[in-house]
Amino acid sequence: MQRPNAAQLIYGSATVVLATVALLLLSGTTTLPGIAAVCAAGLLLGVLVAVTMPGRAGPVKTSAPVRSASGTAGASGNEEIRVPAARVGGSAGTRIGS
Repeated sequence: MQRPNAAQLIYGSATVVLATVALLLLSGTTTLPGIAAVCAAGLLLGVLVAVTMPGRAGPVKTSAPVRSASGTAGASGNEEIRVPAARVGGSAGTRIGS
C-alpha cells in the first residue's frame, strides 16, 4: 500500500474533525460511551474518505522495453532520448531566390 499524499491526509483529518463535531451537536449525547461511539464513527468516516480518494498516478506502462544508450533493456538511470531529424526531400535545400 502506498503512503497517503497530502490531499488525502488533509481531507481525512478535516472529515474526522467536522464529522465528530457535527455528530456530537446533532446527537446531544453527554455520556462517555456515547461520546466514544461518536468519536469512533467520525474516525471511521475520515479513514473512509482518505482511502477512497484517488492517490498518486503510477508510472506509465509501455508495451516495449526502454533501451538505453548501451543497448541493454530496462536499464535504470538517466537515459538519452533520441529524436529523429526532419527529412528534407529533393532539391528543397538548394533553392536560391524565387
